[in-house]
Amino acid sequence: MPRKPTTKARLLFFSNELQQWFEKSHRPLPWKGEKDAYLIWLSEIILQQTRVEQGLPYFERFREWFPTVQDLANAPEDRVMKAWEGLGYYSRARNLHATAKYIAQTLNGKFPTTYEGIRALKGVGPYTAAAIGSFAYELPYAVVDGNVYRVLSRFWGIATPIDSTEGKKQFADLADRALLASPLPPSKHNQAIMDFGATHCKPKSPLCAHCPLSVQCAAFQQQKTDQLPVKAKKIKKKNRYFHYLVVNAGDRVVLRKRTEKDIWRNLYEFPALEWPEAKASEREIRRSAPWQACIGERPARIEQISPPQQQNLTHQKIQAVFWEIHLEGLPPTTTELAPYFLADRKNLSNFAFPKIIDWYLGDNSLYLKLV
Repeated sequence: MPRKPTTKARLLFFSNELQQWFEKSHRPLPWKGEKDAYLIWLSEIILQQTRVEQGLPYFERFREWFPTVQDLANAPEDRVMKAWEGLGYYSRARNLHATAKYIAQTLNGKFPTTYEGIRALKGVGPYTAAAIGSFAYELPYAVVDGNVYRVLSRFWGIATPIDSTEGKKQFADLADRALLASPLPPSKHNQAIMDFGATHCKPKSPLCAHCPLSVQCAAFQQQKTDQLPVKAKKIKKKNRYFHYLVVNAGDRVVLRKRTEKDIWRNLYEFPALEWPEAKASEREIRRSAPWQACIGERPARIEQISPPQQQNLTHQKIQAVFWEIHLEGLPPTTTELAPYFLADRKNLSNFAFPKIIDWYLGDNSLYLKLV
């Protein structure tokens, strides 16, 4: 009976095979090989909770609009939110802007060069700090993201939930040991294991038949690939229903900026009524607080209603109905409307909206004509 390889031997096997795979199969991405910590930081913040394919055009946009940390720090908040529009998790954009100002003003425009300094930045957790530190400065810190969890869990046959305290510590320790055993420098080792998880050891339909690690992969040998990694918690989604009043006064439309500590903070929207369900009657809409604030007793007619539109967020499922309303007579003054304001319809592309509003504005087929 053949002897079972030691942990040290398996680590060496894992690291050497990963190196050979990476030299032939790594993904060409615009931030690979980049040593500018600012651009690496941008890419990592954009890729948090985001697929590479989705994040790539946003990275290119930020690099074009804000080529330096000083450019980002000096940019108006609305410009930053517009650049981020549609990417979701908007607290990342707010943290990005705040951190750029901190680096530009407090650190004299110099990005931190130590793990501790990077980790202290707003919006930067252990994974992001390890990625920036290793890619920019070759600091020996292992990254542990979803791809890394999956590769390590399957290769080592670890069923400890990756979202548990015990699991996070176990996988972080193992990732550090793999990094130390690797013949690659930290930047390339970290990129290799992430690329391997993203393109080879995929969540579904991993390429096990052509995998260089399969001979020692516990999940493959035990036919448990589809069972690993393990998550203990299941996300429960909250249903929320919004009725948007698209109040038109000639060529202008009423908007407001969301300032509440809630989803879409600092994005723009039409006057919104949050309701217990997707359906609301015209009588209920006319008696609602947004109607009273924007229209009051002015003559107005509801011209079109959209069918419910849906957007799925990580913890919430949003349904929205859009009411197109024609306001007759003279429009209200700015003082009367506050905190709402009138914006030219032709300039709506300048405002950062939640994705569900962008969808509505971009698809006129959503209207239901009232007769």
